[in-house]
Amino acid sequence: MYTINTKIKNHLSLWLIMMFWIISIMIIVGGLTRLTDSGLSITKWQLFSGLFPPFNNDDWLMYFNLYKEIPEFKLQNYNMSMEDFKVIFWWEWVHRFLGRLIGVGFLIPLIYFSFKIEISKLLNFYLIFLLICFQGFIGWYMVSSGLVERVDVSHFRLSLHLFLAFLILSLILWNYLIINQRTNILNRINPLIPFSFLILVFTQIIIGAFVSGMDAGKIYNSWPLMGNSYFPNDNSFIDLFDLSVFNEPSLVQFIHRNLAYTIVIFYLLIAYNIYKKKIYGLYKSINILGFFMIIQIILGIFTIIYGAQIYIASMHQISSIFLVSSSIYFFFLNTKTN
Repeated sequence: MYTINTKIKNHLSLWLIMMFWIISIMIIVGGLTRLTDSGLSITKWQLFSGLFPPFNNDDWLMYFNLYKEIPEFKLQNYNMSMEDFKVIFWWEWVHRFLGRLIGVGFLIPLIYFSFKIEISKLLNFYLIFLLICFQGFIGWYMVSSGLVERVDVSHFRLSLHLFLAFLILSLILWNYLIINQRTNILNRINPLIPFSFLILVFTQIIIGAFVSGMDAGKIYNSWPLMGNSYFPNDNSFIDLFDLSVFNEPSLVQFIHRNLAYTIVIFYLLIAYNIYKKKIYGLYKSINILGFFMIIQIILGIFTIIYGAQIYIASMHQISSIFLVSSSIYFFFLNTKTN
């Protein structure tokens, strides 16, 4: 418990839940920024001056001319008009604006609470703030990978950027649960089981970022087979054990599909164990987790079938926020923290 002061506790809870939803929106906008190929529209990192969008035609020309210097424009978008550029610019600008808002929105209340609560009890929040700052650096590190020799950002850097976003989101939710969760569950399962499930979900998110970063969702648009076979016919099975496996779009999609099947099987085993042992206190959380898992899988299948159509692919990412959150909650209920 951070504080016994009810008023401060309520303020702390409100702050955390607001940060949770703002970061969730940030993840959604980030996904749409990727899906609309907008991530390279702003080619410079402007920590303070970038807070304001272009106000006149000269400013727009400046940004557009900078964009014209990178490979994405020269090799892919050379026919782009100013109006087309404005569309992708606004997605990236909003994404960066939300990043700044998260940084300020976390730091200022943290300073306030540091005067109200012992700093030793807020060290985990300072760690989260450091992760938020590091996330900003990784965001630019990701963008810089697409400014010289590529028309897209590195899918490895993209996956790191997304992983950190979900890590920050999870830590905020975890601290919110510590403050507010009052359910006392007498019977639990071994916490290593839900933790392992959570690791699988995070791994799937990383692989999903690979799929997005390489546009791997736009190939083999069939399910349950990949084309006419279970394994993609443009590779051999032995290629799965090669170091370059994560640079092969079809293999990454194959891994993403099969990791989803693994997660489903693991979930069913957990649910079966809970119901067999009649651990009533976990029924609600395991059912919620199963619901969001089913939604995520259905949206994943539709994303593949429709070739990563922007609205479906975005809904797929949105549902991953709920899946991670319910996985965190299920893990929390099975720890001594609860």
